[in-house]
Amino acid sequence: MINADDLISRNAAFAAGGSHEGLHILGSGNLMVIGCVDSRVDPSHVLGLDLGEVTVIRNVGGRVNPAVLRTLLMLAKVREAHRGSVPAATHIVVMHHNDCGIRDIAAFPEMLANDFDIPVEALDGKAVMDPVAAVRLDVGVLKEGLSTRMPTGLATGLVYDVKTGLIEVVVPTARVREELTPAPTTSLDAPEI
Repeated sequence: MINADDLISRNAAFAAGGSHEGLHILGSGNLMVIGCVDSRVDPSHVLGLDLGEVTVIRNVGGRVNPAVLRTLLMLAKVREAHRGSVPAATHIVVMHHNDCGIRDIAAFPEMLANDFDIPVEALDGKAVMDPVAAVRLDVGVLKEGLSTRMPTGLATGLVYDVKTGLIEVVVPTARVREELTPAPTTSLDAPEI
């Protein structure tokens, strides 16, 4: 079991390395990742991203729900307050994974429906049991929820396999505002637009 003394020791080693110095408030690049809270699926580790390189939003299932949309809009305001020192977030990656605990919450439909802010009868449309379908749905929710309210240009949908450690591109990088037509690049390091 990790205790407070362990955390203090680990933090001292981290601080001594100096990798925390000079970082931007919302990441140095143009990338945001929405992912699951599952301890096996830390987006920064899974995608090989360094501290300060990406903004990560995590919830149960990594779903794009109303709370995530509100968070993205608040982060846009933080970014505006730091204009010039923080790059524009032009690429949002939605990353779901197999063997996700959100499937266990399906046994509690009222709780799950509340998280999505929908009636229980609408849960079937959220593909809770299928991460591939869920990623497709959530990239669509991003398109609808952000296209007129935030300057996000690109979206990508990934599914991570907890057994192999590999990701699958389910929704190739595409422009949010142009009906998700293919973008000029499929790299996760897409250029700012």
